[in-house]
Amino acid sequence: MVLGATPRLDAAAALTALDAAVRAYDKGRGAWPTLRVAERIGYVEGFLARMRAQREAVVTLLMWEIGKNLKDAQKEFDRTCDYIVDTINALKELDRRSSRFELEQGTLGQIRRVPMGVALCMGPYNYPLNETFTTLIPALIMGNTVVFKPAKFGVLLIRPLLEAFRDSFPAGVINVIYGSGRETVTALMQSGKVDIFAFIGTHKAAADLKKLHPKPHRLRSALGLDAKNPGIVLADADLPNAVEEAVTGALSFNGQRCTALKILFVHRSIAQASPNSSAHAWPGSSRACRGKTACSSPRCPKPVSLITSQAW
Repeated sequence: MVLGATPRLDAAAALTALDAAVRAYDKGRGAWPTLRVAERIGYVEGFLARMRAQREAVVTLLMWEIGKNLKDAQKEFDRTCDYIVDTINALKELDRRSSRFELEQGTLGQIRRVPMGVALCMGPYNYPLNETFTTLIPALIMGNTVVFKPAKFGVLLIRPLLEAFRDSFPAGVINVIYGSGRETVTALMQSGKVDIFAFIGTHKAAADLKKLHPKPHRLRSALGLDAKNPGIVLADADLPNAVEEAVTGALSFNGQRCTALKILFVHRSIAQASPNSSAHAWPGSSRACRGKTACSSPRCPKPVSLITSQAW
């Protein structure tokens, strides 16, 4: 089954998109970076309305390409829309604060936030809409121009939004490139025309890409890299509930989340508990089997001990 297709751009095409972003920014003198905050907010709100009209198409592609169920795909789309609204409200508050002087550590001053240039935004495949838009939307709304490289997987869902981007922003403000990241992104970074590098992925990939920039010391970076998220189980914890939450936290979406639990810190009194006091849990099983040494529920094909002195 063919789910869809995207263009495979080469380095020359990627650089053409980058040049469009550079022209639109025009060293901070372009139409987009010189707009008033309220005007840029209006453009983003227009995009949000057009994006919501594509909810069904985007959700369907999220399910087929990434393998998410309907509920999770809908949740990712809706949470992304909520994030855009929250970003707009946060900028409104920042703009109100910047209109007055503030006293900080004995110094009276006024803080004005300005765009920084051309941003290259790249997100991960596991949350290709939400995580990518957490870098894309703030970059746009602050007056930067953007080159957006979708993830290798989770790329088809951008197709229903292309017209929304086109109809919502001036030419050159948002530029979407497809193709091999090794070919396109390498050319973009080596050009030296990228001012902001917004990337969510591994630390090794981020470090390798930053080294390609001719002036890495001047490259501003907004990075979300790896994760070693801990789960903590205290001595007085509700053990069956702790097991259930640990399993969910570690294995939800097959563990393919940056927020998935990677390491568990368990109180010594629990870690040294005898196997007979271990909590048994089987994802999806009935709650009645929690804490038992055996389970007769048909949804639990066999008892699984998740907390034992050997395992913890």
